[in-house]
Amino acid sequence: MSKRIKKTEVLKKNSSGIQSTKLKQQGISFSFKYYQDRHEKFSCSQKLVNYWLTLIDRLKALSALSTQELLVNRSSSLRFHPIKWEDTSENGFGLKDEEQLVDTPYQFSLSSNEHGRIHGFLINEVFYIVWLDPDHQLYPKKG
Repeated sequence: MSKRIKKTEVLKKNSSGIQSTKLKQQGISFSFKYYQDRHEKFSCSQKLVNYWLTLIDRLKALSALSTQELLVNRSSSLRFHPIKWEDTSENGFGLKDEEQLVDTPYQFSLSSNEHGRIHGFLINEVFYIVWLDPDHQLYPKKG
């Protein structure tokens, strides 16, 4: 006489069967969703390894900050501040629906003048990187 094994019931939380975990955000995240590397002024395809390592180090350091900490940071090496389009060589990022998407455009430095700037915008705790500007092309030299 064979014994019947009782079927194990698995409770599913969603269609994948994996229960999601909500992690509390600890700082700023960075997104490349709107990154434009093919822009004629802001392409970084020819940059050497040192540039990319500096970029990763800066993003790592900033990811420990909250949005509020970033907004009030007055570090001379970071120079985080809003972009004033009227002072630049551009009149916006050129994104679809930019006026609804971008409340305030910002920029910050990778290091003290050596590796240029990062341009983008914040939504909540996410900084959306639009342009990497290693050669300071957004603000033309005044002459």
